[in-house]
Amino acid sequence: MVSVPPLVAGIELGGTKIVCLLARGPDAIEDRVQLPTTRPEETLAAIEHVLDGWGRFDALGIASFGPISIDRHAADYGHVTSTPKPHWAGTDVAKRLAARYEVPTGFHTDVVGAALAEARWGAAEGLRDVAYVTVGTGIGVGLIAGGVPVDGLTHSELGHIRPDRLAGDDWIGICPFHGGCLEGLAAGPAIGARAGKKGEDIAADDPVWEPVGHVLAQLCHTLVLTGVPRRIVMGGGVMVGNDHLFPRIRAAMVKSLAGYIALPEISEPAFVVPPALGGNAGPLGAIVLGGQALEDQLKSFTAL
Repeated sequence: MVSVPPLVAGIELGGTKIVCLLARGPDAIEDRVQLPTTRPEETLAAIEHVLDGWGRFDALGIASFGPISIDRHAADYGHVTSTPKPHWAGTDVAKRLAARYEVPTGFHTDVVGAALAEARWGAAEGLRDVAYVTVGTGIGVGLIAGGVPVDGLTHSELGHIRPDRLAGDDWIGICPFHGGCLEGLAAGPAIGARAGKKGEDIAADDPVWEPVGHVLAQLCHTLVLTGVPRRIVMGGGVMVGNDHLFPRIRAAMVKSLAGYIALPEISEPAFVVPPALGGNAGPLGAIVLGGQALEDQLKSFTAL
């Protein structure tokens, strides 16, 4: 007898848009609704309107922009914390929605959600040790080891490490916290500010891509040195449509590592790849998070 996967409501809460997905998996999507991200109360009310219309579901998963509080014992668990996004710092998301729908609720970053989805159904299918990098409005990394997020004190914020720079590249960057961190140098707004034009108007041979590719390779260098990922999936608005970045990043990463990690798979094209799930990676990640929350609840009941 084949068991039917649970019906999960998934929410990808992004900085500019929200995707609400009602699904059992990528081949069993019952509804998909996209909403704009505006002020918190207006946005959360719009999400609740969609979920109320769906009626009953087995679990809820939320994959959110960050930083967020993922410590279930913390007073601010489920909140967006020190985000630079106006009006959103301190906003309760997960506890509010969990209380309203009274179903097992999973909550993590959008990049961890995307990593889980790509490992379950996408470009890293079958792998339990994966990194998902998003390069868009910001830069974030979801790191999965043994099939679960690599968490400790909090979730990772690897988009804000300070990379080694190309000789002569002294552009100050635009991150409001760190200036020339990865996000301040290579996220979409940073590329546009450096080039003086919109990203979609930048040609593949524009000189701006050399320092951008270099610092993104520095991020991959760092991820290799964690010893975790068997594959690095790179998505987000900057990577989509700019396939020329992948060979540039791979080559710069291998050069930067300088033979220190002598594993042949690191230099293979299959080590740093684009996502397979496209725009559904984040929402499907929320579906995975909801399913995991349901599984955890069932395990706790079984243990009683």
